[in-house]
Amino acid sequence: MKIGLNTDGFGALPLPACLDQVAALGLTHVEFGLGGWSSAPHVDIADLLAKASSRDRFKGMLAERNLEISALNCSGNQLHPGEIGPSDTKLAYDTLELASLLGVERIVMMSGLPAGGPDDRNPNWITSSWPLEAMEMLEWQWQERVLPFWRPFARAAEAKGVRICVEQHGRQCVYNTESFFRLREAVGPTVGVNFDPSHLIWMGGEPLSAIAALGDSIYHVHGKDSRIEQRARIDGLLDPKHVTPVGGRSWNFVSLGHGTAVHGWLDIVKALQQIGYDDVISIENEDYSMSAIEAVATSATTLRFCIEQAGKAKQ
Repeated sequence: MKIGLNTDGFGALPLPACLDQVAALGLTHVEFGLGGWSSAPHVDIADLLAKASSRDRFKGMLAERNLEISALNCSGNQLHPGEIGPSDTKLAYDTLELASLLGVERIVMMSGLPAGGPDDRNPNWITSSWPLEAMEMLEWQWQERVLPFWRPFARAAEAKGVRICVEQHGRQCVYNTESFFRLREAVGPTVGVNFDPSHLIWMGGEPLSAIAALGDSIYHVHGKDSRIEQRARIDGLLDPKHVTPVGGRSWNFVSLGHGTAVHGWLDIVKALQQIGYDDVISIENEDYSMSAIEAVATSATTLRFCIEQAGKAKQ
């Protein structure tokens, strides 16, 4: 396996300094956020789409540091009922085009979340069968919004030879294994998973069981962890408070090994090996308890140790 970084983790650095830091940490791959929920600190997608010279310069900067792109990330909400929806839809299709131009085989994104009905102004995440209208809302979402976007989008990705890695994230129509397979069965194997253990953990799931269930539909992996805090014993895991300050929350995103123990990450790496995944684990840092460089370095050290140990155990 190889270790990479979602470069939003070093979003305060300009692109050359970011890539220098990635190389200095001994990482081999990068994942770039292009817009949507990313501020796109390192990539101007319009410029790269428009100019071959910009693409050549961009690829040259990576080659100078022996870095490769693991994926392009366009996570946003293309199903939003307001202006965000069309904007993020355009971003998704533009990302397919840029991936094709750069020779990148994977894009990472989320399924999106529509309104609960045709007259609603905001997205609505349905997580219960009660009250009774919730099931009607959920079916409306899938039949009228989710599948009408995803069927043609999956066909467009297949035509360009690009695989879509959907991240199972709370407040999305695809947020767990079951909802992922509902999408995949409807649109085909061009759609796989960007497996991110952190979201599963804060929703009460268990990564090893999910990896076994997802199997070879895992196309890309995020190295990201969550820690369940003491407050969860009082309030449970649903927590609408902002991610900062971290104190007082039921759970927090943390660097690898600070939520799931190191031996737990070793088990995750072994489980990925068992289902045939031998590719990039892209560190996505959202640990707000320490500096970005400390958090990324900690995660990289944890991953490197686990990959080495898993390799020895396999011999």
